[in-house]
Amino acid sequence: MDSDVVIVGGGIAGISCALEIASLGITVTIVEEGPSIGGKMIMLDKTFPTLDCSSCILTPKMAEVSSNSRISLLTLSKLVEVQRDRDSDFLVKVLSLPRYVDERKCTACGACADVCAMKGRVPDEFNLFMSKRGAIYLPFPQAVPQKYLIDSSSCLYLTKGKCKRRCEEVCQRKAIDFTELKRITEIRCRAIVIATGFDLIDASQIKEFGYGRIPSVLTSLEFERILSATGPTNGEIVIGGKVPKRFYFVQCVGSRDSQRGVRYCSRVCCMYTAKHAFIVKERIKDAKIWISYIDVRAYGKGYEEFFKTVQEAGVLYIKGIPGEIVNKGETLLVKVEDMLSGQVSEIEVDVAVLALGVKPKEGIFDLKRMIGVQLDEYGFVKVDPQRSSKTNISGVFVCGFASGPKDIPDVVAHATEASASVIEYIKGKR
Repeated sequence: MDSDVVIVGGGIAGISCALEIASLGITVTIVEEGPSIGGKMIMLDKTFPTLDCSSCILTPKMAEVSSNSRISLLTLSKLVEVQRDRDSDFLVKVLSLPRYVDERKCTACGACADVCAMKGRVPDEFNLFMSKRGAIYLPFPQAVPQKYLIDSSSCLYLTKGKCKRRCEEVCQRKAIDFTELKRITEIRCRAIVIATGFDLIDASQIKEFGYGRIPSVLTSLEFERILSATGPTNGEIVIGGKVPKRFYFVQCVGSRDSQRGVRYCSRVCCMYTAKHAFIVKERIKDAKIWISYIDVRAYGKGYEEFFKTVQEAGVLYIKGIPGEIVNKGETLLVKVEDMLSGQVSEIEVDVAVLALGVKPKEGIFDLKRMIGVQLDEYGFVKVDPQRSSKTNISGVFVCGFASGPKDIPDVVAHATEASASVIEYIKGKR
């Protein structure tokens, strides 16, 4: 297939960039490794500092991608080879994994999921394994494409050949196809945009906080799903079957830690922790909240005001990271020194939430090998100092978290700048 531009990644950066480019009549193909576009943003409950509904912002953009005739979408896909021809066009090979459901026939009626033998037995990755789904499922209610897929690792027929295949029987459109194979799509394009997003730092590497051993120690993204109306508890703050009253948030987990995480500031942790604390105060009026921090970096528009609002709501900030979080019966004991007063405290709480830092997407190193883009000292795509979306390779651009930590407004602004660079480049070639 031919496409003017290939965008690698279907999060808010890739979506925003694609819509801007397509609005000027240029064709775009989004290559997304997951079963749906939306990235990390679609997993969020609200955005800071305005507390706007995250999915209310993103879902219309996702629907616009689906309906735009100039945008093609390849999900469950990744780049496996990139070459350049004599005309300086790129020849891109994309590997797509089988969905086992024909996207052209599926109407997302849900009949297949209702009869799946594994219904309610497979941990749901969208809710970070805090809820269950079936082997055939829709990734989340607003997914684009709005099509079901079969998880080959949990489907009884695909793994053991022992299933009555009721999903196939009840599908009136005959969309189920267990014979579907991996496929390679070759795309000739003029430009490539890297919008791969980010990964979170592994909380289990920070042993003293007990993540993975203590059930009531959660990551920030897990807590985000609990707050969300589409999450495992439908937005109710219920952890371990109870409504907690005492919360301890730890910022900078893995950030500014060169041995177990990354040595840079992840930029977004301070504000999303403040957002979490504010939402808890709204929903649990008598909640007690402590936040540990190294430095508070409220650098954006309205951020400092929001931070002060959170303090005025009764949230106590402690300058200093806990030395240890341990079990104490049915509660947690947080041991921390306040660097401002020098006082060492042991604070008893019900829940601890770890504000994880961010790191480059693991697949960025494969793109470096295939395309030749340079990475900076932290592993993000290195950009031209004069144009923040240009890389060292002509015709290859970058936007969003792929070039470094940013909040959502900055990601969207960067995507718009990248689209302008792409359009300028393509029109120059023409």
